[in-house]
Amino acid sequence: MASHSDTQRSTAPPTSRRPKAAGEQRTSKESLLVGGVQARSDFVGRRLPGIARFPQRLSKAEYYAAAYPLMFLSRRIEERLLELYKKGYVKGTVTDSWGNEATAVGMTLPLRPGRDVVSIWHRDLAGHLLLGATPYQLFCQYMANAESITHAREGNCHHGDAARRRFPMMSHLGKMTSLVVGGTWAARREGEDVFGLAVVGDGASSSGEIHESMNLASVQKVPVLFLIENNHYSFSTPTSFQYRCRHLADRAHGYGISGYTINGLDSWEVYSTVCDAMEAMRADSLPVIIECMTLRLNGHAAYDKGDYVPDETKQRWLEQDPLPAARRKLFETCGMSEPDVRVMEEMVDEEVNSAMTKAMSVGRPGPKMAPVSPFAEAPPTKVKPYNSPAVKNGEAVGRALDYLLEHNPNAFLMGLDVGAYGSAFKTCKGLFQRHGGERVLDMPVCESAQVGFALGASQIDARPIIEFQFADFSTEVATQLGMNCGTWHFRAGRPAPLLLRLPCGGGLTMGAFHSGEFEGLWSRFPGLKLLYPATAGETFEAIVAGFHDPNPCLVFEHKQLYWSRAGEIDFDGDLAAVWRPRRYTEGNELTLVAFGAMVHEALAVAARGGRSIEVWNPFVLQPMEIDPILESVSKTGRLLVAQESGERQGLGDRVISLVCRKALGALKCPPRLVASPNTPIPFAPELEAIHRPNGQRIEEAIESMFREDS
Repeated sequence: MASHSDTQRSTAPPTSRRPKAAGEQRTSKESLLVGGVQARSDFVGRRLPGIARFPQRLSKAEYYAAAYPLMFLSRRIEERLLELYKKGYVKGTVTDSWGNEATAVGMTLPLRPGRDVVSIWHRDLAGHLLLGATPYQLFCQYMANAESITHAREGNCHHGDAARRRFPMMSHLGKMTSLVVGGTWAARREGEDVFGLAVVGDGASSSGEIHESMNLASVQKVPVLFLIENNHYSFSTPTSFQYRCRHLADRAHGYGISGYTINGLDSWEVYSTVCDAMEAMRADSLPVIIECMTLRLNGHAAYDKGDYVPDETKQRWLEQDPLPAARRKLFETCGMSEPDVRVMEEMVDEEVNSAMTKAMSVGRPGPKMAPVSPFAEAPPTKVKPYNSPAVKNGEAVGRALDYLLEHNPNAFLMGLDVGAYGSAFKTCKGLFQRHGGERVLDMPVCESAQVGFALGASQIDARPIIEFQFADFSTEVATQLGMNCGTWHFRAGRPAPLLLRLPCGGGLTMGAFHSGEFEGLWSRFPGLKLLYPATAGETFEAIVAGFHDPNPCLVFEHKQLYWSRAGEIDFDGDLAAVWRPRRYTEGNELTLVAFGAMVHEALAVAARGGRSIEVWNPFVLQPMEIDPILESVSKTGRLLVAQESGERQGLGDRVISLVCRKALGALKCPPRLVASPNTPIPFAPELEAIHRPNGQRIEEAIESMFREDS
């Protein structure tokens, strides 16, 4: 494959081959071990001792001797899965690979299991077998039994082995591609000779994150093979409704990379083209797009009869089934006899039936397998203390980031304009100059792909820190952050240590798209931790503790407080002590809970006197520790919550609900919530001042509560 940016249609596999290395001569009439299945091999006087991986290449005879048993094994497993589905043993459904086996084997066989970073899909069962899954594991997964790969927590095809860089897929099309880019980047950052394989379908090619990921990989020069399995239908929608370009690989022009459209039914052509692509990527580190024209011989899944495909098309497809074609290659290319092939197939059948029988004997999952928490457990950690007087909140952000980059070689900062410019609010000023462009990365405008990139990198032992330019822009990543990162530990059994910083809040007359907080939105996703500091010391602690936590941690930084507030940083290095609510004043008449900038409004009210007010900041918004606040309410008998978000958007109602559920008898009057109206934040300063709560509104609410109680 040429390493240029022109796309082309390949009609034949490349002819260049490497010379055989010394010691590669192989003896005849010995066993061939492929995918856990042993088959007799008598072709051209050679045998395959395992499977040669890139940069080695197999001869055509060696390739088909390895590929056909895997293709046959994949087909047989899925035939049994469909039978078990009809009998009620398989849960959910079955999305099979029939017609795609040639592509699945050809694209995966060159890869190095546990080394290259991979995301393969529901029609790539043979690829899972090549990368380490066993037939028994796959049967258990589809049956959702007690030995399921995902501990029966995830759907049948949503499995992988994240610890060995085979990332488990999710159903939101295209979202996995950015993880492969990030994981491959992180491994190469550590000096590993690694490639990525990100598989997408013709339907998924229409989704936004595909384009974000391809562009990001090109800009960052990350050698990821984006392989498009074009089987002509996305569920029931034909490709004529998906795109107008001649070939999907033509899109490579727009990213300045190479793209190729090939015959995905010819497994040897797929294998050869992938090997060539890996050689090209080794030379220039640029990603490559390969579009494989393949088939889906059945409907989208077991419940789909595929009636929308014309009968003549179905018949033509059946005649192009790659499995019989690969079988013929054993006779034409390998010189094998019909009895030899039958022995091979019988041994595959024996392996499949044995695995299925064993899996059917496994019990159902029980209550002990149900996770108690969506969070990975954080071990107690002590880090280097840090002290500094009279630091503004914005300075505290920069100092925390500098502290983390200095003491953690695997840490890196990424976001929009965080490099030489120092970020939109200058909280990252000087970091690019001190730590360099490899650790402080200016990224394209692709928030969702950025988060996916960070998640993938976190699985290769990198520790990403992401800055959203504004918290409002975090809404771009709802699926990637809320449903992929947040569920990662639950699904994949691996921590997902990401730190995400969200400059938030109003008061700077920036209007509806630059002034939101969104802590209420992100609290709705399990598996995410949320911290909302109000002082310089809390800001430093939140960033450092969130970085060291093994879960995705969001730190909300109120923009109005960046340069208007100053305080001391007195961090003793005890990370466990950070995760607690903060009490600023003691009182016995009213408990006042406040978030973000409202903390300082509440403190100003308490300082004016007249009432004995205990001011609290929950600080950790998820998982929220409510017990200290309950104790305060039990003492004061009154609860007032002040938040900048609208009453239906913030977490004030959550605090009130928990107090009412657990300490209702202690309340002398109904709790109150001071919040913004349930409208977007207006732009003009006069209107914004009316919109946002302030000390006067807090005082009015307090006096109203005491009048009601009297």
